[in-house]
Amino acid sequence: MSRRRRGRPVHGWVAVDKARGAASTRAVARVRALFDAAKAGHAGALDPLATGVLPVALGEATKTVPCVVEGRKDYTFTVRWGEERDTDDADGAVTETSAARPSPADIEARLPAFVGEIMQTPPAYSAVKVGGKRAYDLARRRAPATLAPRPVRIDSLRLLACPSPDSAEFAMSCGKGGYVRAVARDLGRALGACGHVSALRRERVGPFGIDEAISLAELEALGDTGRAARLLPIARGLDRLPALAVSAHQADRLKRGRTLPLVRPPADGSGAPIADGALWTQFAGRPVALAELRRGEVRPVRVFNYQVPGESNACR
Repeated sequence: MSRRRRGRPVHGWVAVDKARGAASTRAVARVRALFDAAKAGHAGALDPLATGVLPVALGEATKTVPCVVEGRKDYTFTVRWGEERDTDDADGAVTETSAARPSPADIEARLPAFVGEIMQTPPAYSAVKVGGKRAYDLARRRAPATLAPRPVRIDSLRLLACPSPDSAEFAMSCGKGGYVRAVARDLGRALGACGHVSALRRERVGPFGIDEAISLAELEALGDTGRAARLLPIARGLDRLPALAVSAHQADRLKRGRTLPLVRPPADGSGAPIADGALWTQFAGRPVALAELRRGEVRPVRVFNYQVPGESNACR
């Protein structure tokens, strides 16, 4: 007999403002415990040194994690000049030093090379897999892997301030897979100054911004009603995909894993046509399935299975 999963069927997103020094996995576990949820996940871990938005998915919202991970990330961070470290942040050991200190003009002149589609080598301490093992595990065993450069998209990189000759503050927006620590390392090398991240804050992940994030301490201080009010709907994780409204009959068909033929070109809620590709379907405002539109047919890819308390089983 299989073991019954502990926890309640809680579904939705919680935008956590992670504190410095906290591990992302522990933050997720704490949110899951506070909501007594049966299942939890996150849309992109933050290093212990980093603070900011950590979107935590509960229940059926975990099915939308890949969509959120593909979204834009916004960061503010500080680079400390004069030292390169093995982790590319302040938690690591010093591997190289430099007496050079770049001027604001020097920094500004180098930034354009880090914007757009660029090749970036991930940090030695990263979650990139090498031969089935995480790079950070190999690095901790004193057997760091040789990581190959890979393409990433940096949408913007701006110098905000130079509070002292030893440091500079930046804002960056990037796509999936971009490492702030790698930018700090490579910028330091380009300037001949050696550099590492001394502070990092994630301001946004896809649809989740820092303005709606809550710290674990604040979340713990709330009662059950207050915490429930901080639970964001599953659909918040689907903002990058077009939404197709379906009828009760069509929703039932999709939930049974059956293809849905369309009699007319599909459109979203605003009337804009939906092109072939990924989308999500909804009935009465609630997600039914992640799906694929091809040649006038909608094929369910992942079905949402949940029920709101007091609701009948029909089209749940």
